[in-house]
Amino acid sequence: MGRSYFHLHLVSDSTGETLINVGRAAAAQYEGVSAIEHVYPLVRSGSQLERVISEIRAAPGLVLYTLVGGDLGQRLEMAARESGSPCLSVLQPVHDLLQSYLGTQKAARPGAQHMLNAEYFKRIDAMNFTLAHDDGNLPEDLEEADVILLGVSRTSKTPTSIYLANRGLKTTNLPLIPGVPVPAEIEAARKPLIVGLFASPERIIQIRQNRLSSLNADESSMYVDREAVSDEITASRRLFMRNRWPTIDVTRRSIEETAAAILDLHRDHRMKFIAE
Repeated sequence: MGRSYFHLHLVSDSTGETLINVGRAAAAQYEGVSAIEHVYPLVRSGSQLERVISEIRAAPGLVLYTLVGGDLGQRLEMAARESGSPCLSVLQPVHDLLQSYLGTQKAARPGAQHMLNAEYFKRIDAMNFTLAHDDGNLPEDLEEADVILLGVSRTSKTPTSIYLANRGLKTTNLPLIPGVPVPAEIEAARKPLIVGLFASPERIIQIRQNRLSSLNADESSMYVDREAVSDEITASRRLFMRNRWPTIDVTRRSIEETAAAILDLHRDHRMKFIAE
């Protein structure tokens, strides 16, 4: 059975990130179906909306939107209905529930979640820290870090670190190299949450082979030898167990799932650290 496709129009008065995440999460539940995404960010004027409407008319499909100001939402819904495209305001049910619970009207502020507040600058600070201390570049004062990730090569340490930084956590990561001991500062660290990442040998070898192929490098090295990779992973897990560091198997986890698990661990770790 072949894969079927549909047009998915995502119309936002901000960056469109909310819509993209919602649309992809929903579409992923339907096997054999893929969305052709049309993303329209920063739609805040009538002329901008008219260009969006013309594209919807040219390729009818499903329309999701987050337009909080003026009558843009009503105009979009009318045009979508005329073109036979089902249309939904993704945030409206949430606004209705909040309004009912809080007993107050919402303020129409496009992109309000992206305001340059203290939380925003905390994320920027965390991102700068994380990029400066990637792949073994440990800070002089390791206690500045919120999270330290350890794992053999190709266990997704860097992308996970960047994702965590975007959530406001200063993250550093260290590759575990055969024959090279972990710096004593890490084993002595108290404030940071230390997490060990590991994956199956098959998964690690697959990723490493792809990496070597992209670099036109020799694929017969110990870097992708089945026995050598298994020994690396075993040694890393023994290290994690000896230090009683929490571990996460990333074999079948996405970066987002790994980061979510780490955020949960960090919440508990932070509470215990404060209580001490």
